[in-house]
Amino acid sequence: MSNNAFCPISFKKIDEHVARLNGFFTVILLVVFLLTYSIVPVLFLVADFFVRSIEKPQYSPLAIVSKFILTKLKVNPQLINAGPKIFAARIGLLFSVIISLAVLFGLSTTAVVFTIIFGICALLEAVVGFCVACRIYPLVYRLIYQTDFRKKKFNSDYQI
Repeated sequence: MSNNAFCPISFKKIDEHVARLNGFFTVILLVVFLLTYSIVPVLFLVADFFVRSIEKPQYSPLAIVSKFILTKLKVNPQLINAGPKIFAARIGLLFSVIISLAVLFGLSTTAVVFTIIFGICALLEAVVGFCVACRIYPLVYRLIYQTDFRKKKFNSDYQI
C-alpha cells in the first residue's frame, strides 16, 4: 500500500486516542442496541455524531468522557488531522439515522445489518486505528466533485 491516502484535510487537529476511545464506546452502544433493541443508545449516537459532525467535539458526551479517561490515565495526546475524523463522524451520523429510521419503521433486519456494518467500522477504529471513512472518501469525492470518472485520476490506497 502506498502512503498517499486521499483524505479530507483540515487545519484542525484531534487526539487519535480520543477518536479510538470514541470508537470503543460506539461499539459498546451498538452492542447494547443489538441486545436490547432499545432505540435509546442509537438516538444517543445520533446526537453525539451530530455534534461531532458539525465540528463541535467539545459538546460530544463521548469525547468528553474519552478525554476525561485519557487525562486520568495520563495518556499523552497524539494529534492528527481532524478532517478524516470529521468525515467519519458524518458517516456515523448517517448510519445512526438509518438505524433509527429502520427501527421506527419496523425494519429490524435493516437495522441489524447497518448496526453490524457500523459496529465493524467502529471496532476497526477502536482496535487498530483503521479509519474506514478515510478509505471511502475518494469514492464520495468522485461522486460529488468529479463529473467523469475515467478522465480524472488521483493517487489513493483504495483501488476500484
